[in-house]
Amino acid sequence: MAEETSGVPDQAWARTLPARAAREGIVCGVFAGLIGLYAKRTVTGAERLDALDGPAIFVANHASHADTPVILRSLPGAYRRCTAVAAAADYFYTRRLLAAAVSLAFCTVPLQRQGGGSGADATAHLSRLFADGWSLVLYPEGTRSRDGRVAPLRSGAALMAAQHGVPIVPVHIGGTRTAMPTGQYWMHRPTPSTRHPITVSIGAPIAVGAGDDRVETMEQVRVFMAACGADTTPDPKLERRRAARAGSVGSPA
Repeated sequence: MAEETSGVPDQAWARTLPARAAREGIVCGVFAGLIGLYAKRTVTGAERLDALDGPAIFVANHASHADTPVILRSLPGAYRRCTAVAAAADYFYTRRLLAAAVSLAFCTVPLQRQGGGSGADATAHLSRLFADGWSLVLYPEGTRSRDGRVAPLRSGAALMAAQHGVPIVPVHIGGTRTAMPTGQYWMHRPTPSTRHPITVSIGAPIAVGAGDDRVETMEQVRVFMAACGADTTPDPKLERRRAARAGSVGSPA
């Protein structure tokens, strides 16, 4: 069963009970075991999800293909089993076999990175996702970081949260780029006897109202990541606003 989303099929079958059961074994068994051979994972802030009553959008930085299995394994089981991952339609959904594989392994849903994916038909599957009680992992940088720096966070996550009445939960992942950088097909050990440290920090949920400024909302996410030690890049639009306000305050009456 697949639903068309602007020409890109949403693999809705990946959210059925049999697929969810298989994915639990893949994420918590296969990937957790393999990653554990090369890295030691530390999770903080998971207790902040106890206050949530319903789905959320987990907004995370992105520096490695290892990020997705690491995040899913780090979520409490009740959330992990009902969380999908937004995946670039132009990268993961260009080949049927690849689309099926990532859909089964990580419950991915297609998301357009470029123009043409903003219409109602392109996001209808996301509306159904949230309505069915599913959460979503979203990487607002749009692509993996090549240098470890967190690029400006696109505001689409804030718009989506406001449209569907779900909170944003900021997540910072540290160490995956060193363990498995872009261009590398799998992890390696720093030395034969040591493992890479990987950290997953979960922030407090951020409520997003229909009238809230999207750029300001994403700034809260950036501030959380910076507090976790990330090298972040403020949104240029926010920087221009602050400069304009400073100029207005400093100008003579």
